[in-house]
Amino acid sequence: MSSSRRARPRHLASSPFKPEPELVVEVFEVDDRVSHDTHGLGRVVAVDPVCVTVDFGDRNVRVAPPFAKMSKL
Repeated sequence: MSSSRRARPRHLASSPFKPEPELVVEVFEVDDRVSHDTHGLGRVVAVDPVCVTVDFGDRNVRVAPPFAKMSKL
């Protein structure tokens, strides 16, 4: 059985390199105002376990996590 998530390598205290920062996935709710780097300003209209649907005025776009280009206003 394989996992879809990549296993994080263990960071040793004696390592001269900094550990990779934890990936924070933002949580969106219906009616949240958002800003997307490509599509602009929008409003969340639906939240599914796999994606968020955002109304950007002229079109609805489904955005999948980790929402790298989208932030809550």
